[in-house]
Amino acid sequence: MLRILSVLCGMLCMGVVQAEDGLSAGNTAWVLTSTALVLFMTLPGLSLFYGGLVRSKNVLSVLMQCFVIACLVSVLWLVAGYSLAFGPGGAFIGDFSNLMFANIGINSMVGDIPESGFALFQMTFAIITPALIIGGFAERMRFSAVLLFTTFWLFAVYVPVCHWVWGGGWLAEMGFKDFAGGAVVHITAGVAALVAALVLGNRRGFPRQPMPPHNMTLTVMGAGMLWVGWFGFNGGSALAANGDAAMAMLVTHLSAAAGALVWTILEWIKYGKPSALGAVTGVIAGLGTITPASGYVGPGGALVIGITAGFVCFYATNWMKQKLQVDDSLDVFPVHGVGGLLGTLLTGVFASNALGLFAGKEEIVISEQLTTQAIGAFATLGYTAVVTFVILKLVGLLCGNRVTEEEEQQGLDIVMHNEKGYDL
Repeated sequence: MLRILSVLCGMLCMGVVQAEDGLSAGNTAWVLTSTALVLFMTLPGLSLFYGGLVRSKNVLSVLMQCFVIACLVSVLWLVAGYSLAFGPGGAFIGDFSNLMFANIGINSMVGDIPESGFALFQMTFAIITPALIIGGFAERMRFSAVLLFTTFWLFAVYVPVCHWVWGGGWLAEMGFKDFAGGAVVHITAGVAALVAALVLGNRRGFPRQPMPPHNMTLTVMGAGMLWVGWFGFNGGSALAANGDAAMAMLVTHLSAAAGALVWTILEWIKYGKPSALGAVTGVIAGLGTITPASGYVGPGGALVIGITAGFVCFYATNWMKQKLQVDDSLDVFPVHGVGGLLGTLLTGVFASNALGLFAGKEEIVISEQLTTQAIGAFATLGYTAVVTFVILKLVGLLCGNRVTEEEEQQGLDIVMHNEKGYDL
């Protein structure tokens, strides 16, 4: 009996310490869980999604790129990325106060969660963003160039934009709304992928030679993992286990479902048969488009956003491939770039609490907020395009961006890694 009482007293004392320290155990647990979910999006979600979409001779190269980018960005985030993104700094960039996570101990807090947990959560966002860009240059970029490009791009593009929006920079000061990364993640990754596709040029044989996905089973599995992981991506961005997180998860799911259904129907009408590739691409379009709005809109607004994402991203993808014949290999720009831009703008509409069944939770003037959203979205787009172009040219001079024609014909698995994805 005395032992039980002592345990209960210990638990009560722990509760007092938590209250005094301002730590919320529930919020901390949710952010840590969300962190695992977001990392799960890259490893293995995005890896399998992209791996199934390329040809069999390049599947291992895509898996390798996703895996090593996760390792590289983790170290870079520790060394300086987090400090420059979230340090006080100025309007454009942070400072060096948290180099090597200096001043981040077990008692450091961001709100009512440990700063170590917050820094780790943000690290997973920094990982998936350059990993998304892989889809723009898949099957033709040197592995050394991928690593060098990722390093430069993280510090020159992702970190500054992250600071603008989430680190107290100039867009945050304007009242720009990006709950979980419509601009920070999807516009930057989508635009960078498009620039990479243009700079490197089309794959040999594109668009004359068909280049279908080699393993749709992997792609559908990866898409399912991304969908589940996105609950942590958007819901975790509330940084609390509360109603905001729950609503963010609800609207995320609704938008994804609507995007998939619309894409499937459009494909059915246009080509006579619906495909698994179309369904999972519609899911990703719905997820990417709801991301900036997920913490501000309600279910009605999410439904409209998802439907709009399905339509707009479907036609953007077809336009890119068939009309422009730009080989953004895995459709990063028309899905993530266009979806992120669309979602960022629609946040300025459906975040308003004055739309009845389609209302969000924010007291905003739609015209004013839409103007702010447009400024942030197009500033991000233009900045990313210019800096990414410069980085690719620099990397090309340092080590060469693209493999030779013979190497591309042989496949990156053997050429870059001396291994095969399959040994059948």
